[in-house]
Amino acid sequence: MNNPAEVISQLKLQAHPEGGWFCEVYRSQDVFETDCLPERYSSAHCFSTSIYFLLDKADFSAFHRIRSDETWHFYLGSPVVIHCIFADGSYSTVELGRNLADGQLLQYTISRNCWFAARNLDESTFSLVGCTVAPGFEFSDFELGECEDLISFFPQHKELVRLFTRQ
Repeated sequence: MNNPAEVISQLKLQAHPEGGWFCEVYRSQDVFETDCLPERYSSAHCFSTSIYFLLDKADFSAFHRIRSDETWHFYLGSPVVIHCIFADGSYSTVELGRNLADGQLLQYTISRNCWFAARNLDESTFSLVGCTVAPGFEFSDFELGECEDLISFFPQHKELVRLFTRQ
């Protein structure tokens, strides 16, 4: 089995602002012009993008949201728990992993504008997933959650917010 340092090196991963490590592996050459996209987009976007994303040990993906749907695909290592807080304040989790009999999923799509965070189920090892976004990801569509702002919107989830923000 690969260790996280080998995977980071082999896949040429870089540190991600939300936590973890990533590398873009696909960006569609085809582009939607701004006037063909919903108003939430302020610029043209390619049709689709995908990345590798690695969480090492107790590192986590901090609460963030983007303007597009994002599908996570499980590849290697520990199962990943994704925590979702929806605009109406409802909360759910999903486990990505290979144990289908235990309800783990091989892939899961997070709806646009949902606040989400993720962590390894087994914090002694790593997880490697892929993330596909359509229309394609642009950092201008990315919003990292601020602890106090999220608590003011979702006071019922303050402990969870504190656990998965970086302030």
